[in-house]
Amino acid sequence: MQSWPDIFSKFNNLTVLIIGDVMVDAYIWGAVERISPEAPVPIINVKKRSFRLGGAANVALNVLALGAKPVLCALVGQDENGKRLLQLMEENGMSKEGIVMTASRPTTVKARVIAADQHVVRVDDESDAIATPQEEKELAARIEKLLPASDVVIFEDYDKGVITPTLIARSVKLANSQGIPTVVDPKKRNFLHYESVTLFKPNLKELREGLKIDINAKDQPSVNQAVDQIKKKLAVEGVMLTLSEQGVFIDYQNQKLKLAAHTRAIADVSGAGDTVISIAALCVALKLSPEKIAALSNLGGGLVCQHVGVVPIDKEELLREAVEMENG
Repeated sequence: MQSWPDIFSKFNNLTVLIIGDVMVDAYIWGAVERISPEAPVPIINVKKRSFRLGGAANVALNVLALGAKPVLCALVGQDENGKRLLQLMEENGMSKEGIVMTASRPTTVKARVIAADQHVVRVDDESDAIATPQEEKELAARIEKLLPASDVVIFEDYDKGVITPTLIARSVKLANSQGIPTVVDPKKRNFLHYESVTLFKPNLKELREGLKIDINAKDQPSVNQAVDQIKKKLAVEGVMLTLSEQGVFIDYQNQKLKLAAHTRAIADVSGAGDTVISIAALCVALKLSPEKIAALSNLGGGLVCQHVGVVPIDKEELLREAVEMENG
């Protein structure tokens, strides 16, 4: 049986192709010193501003933090924020060969205002228009070129229109023909288009919306039934369902497991899903057992929730906790 240190060192040899919606996470950090005389809202006195890679690019940051090589395939606007995103990628030593620049859409920016460690408000600047046939064609060409050198493919879908049903079908077919596993973090619009992927990872809200049924997270037969339904409907190999404070449920390789969440002081849940999908993808690439995939993903998702803002996983901290978990 492989030990966690062995597994973590093997992460360093993996290349991950990430297809999806990239964005810039902008932060305005400040303090509330008074209430506005114009409306009953706080006035934030700005102390600093920061910019981070977000969306599928935050998945890439998590993959990088775990020691693997991320390769992003995405659309970026020909604008100032697009330049900023490429600069952030460059600063993190990420390959830009999968990035398609386009004049037809802005670069997505999510600006969060944080005061006294509290997330006050978020302002989104984005387009969720479906990629044009030309954009889709260019993305498909990049995927075709980059996929053979990859150990696993992540579809990081934020419903911003970059991932289309045609692009999914082509990419999955190509990956399956080359024996490269595919792992999906789905959203509403393409939910039922991810046929024949290796591991499908919705959260409870997404599964409820996708199947248009009510699922009680505390009622295991109801969870089993819903997971079975989506597994059959999409003909996927496995499903890993994240259940927030109820933990995680995995149905993969003829095993069904429910793992409880770890008790933690939650500061911010932003970006937890990005961490979970990154860990799950690397574990799938290494052909780990369903139990190890679910346990490590569950652990990592909880760890990043202890930090304010969207932050990638800390590999050393995750390894330490994984070893502790195994030793009881």
